[in-house]
Amino acid sequence: MLRWTIIFIIIAIVAAAFGWGGIASGAESIAKILFFIFIVLFLISLISRLFR
Repeated sequence: MLRWTIIFIIIAIVAAAFGWGGIASGAESIAKILFFIFIVLFLISLISRLFR
């Protein structure tokens, strides 16, 4: 999942550099959502490992 976040961040940066506003904002919002999902899953994994 972190791989997809990085891919969408790169797409957003490239699209912003070329001035494609709609594509950049769409990729940025997808990257944000995936990043927060990744953080939540990481924290759940970390907490479950601590209780083992």
